[in-house]
Amino acid sequence: PLLRLLEAQLQDQRREYEEEVEALKNQVDAMKEELEKQQQTFLQTLQLSPEAQVEFGLQQEITRLTNENLDLKELLEKLEKNEKKLKKQLKIYMKKVQDFEASQAVVPAERRQQEPNMQVAVQRKEKDFQGMLEYYKEDEPLLIRNLIT
Repeated sequence: PLLRLLEAQLQDQRREYEEEVEALKNQVDAMKEELEKQQQTFLQTLQLSPEAQVEFGLQQEITRLTNENLDLKELLEKLEKNEKKLKKQLKIYMKKVQDFEASQAVVPAERRQQEPNMQVAVQRKEKDFQGMLEYYKEDEPLLIRNLIT
């Protein structure tokens, strides 16, 4: 059983290695083709007159800059879309904070009386705390606001 397991692992590794070698060979072939194209272009450029060489170089640079510009425009559009999404989320969170602050302004008198009693009870208890926090469900927005600020 152990020998078969090792043999299967070896075959898997060999298969992965062969796939990786094949991918690298394809990459090398693509690079060779690109290099040949560039060499042919270079040789054709050398046969042109100096003015035509300059014009050809300028055309190549314009093409490169145009492609780069398109890539940057695409990136800008993605960033603007993300900015709009984040602004929307910010508005939602600001509204939640305002709603919470408004609800905290109208705290019932009985809750105000419970808070000092609760603090006294906490002071009397001595426990080994391990990262857990006990609180009233109504205090959750206040805790979140205090954590954020």
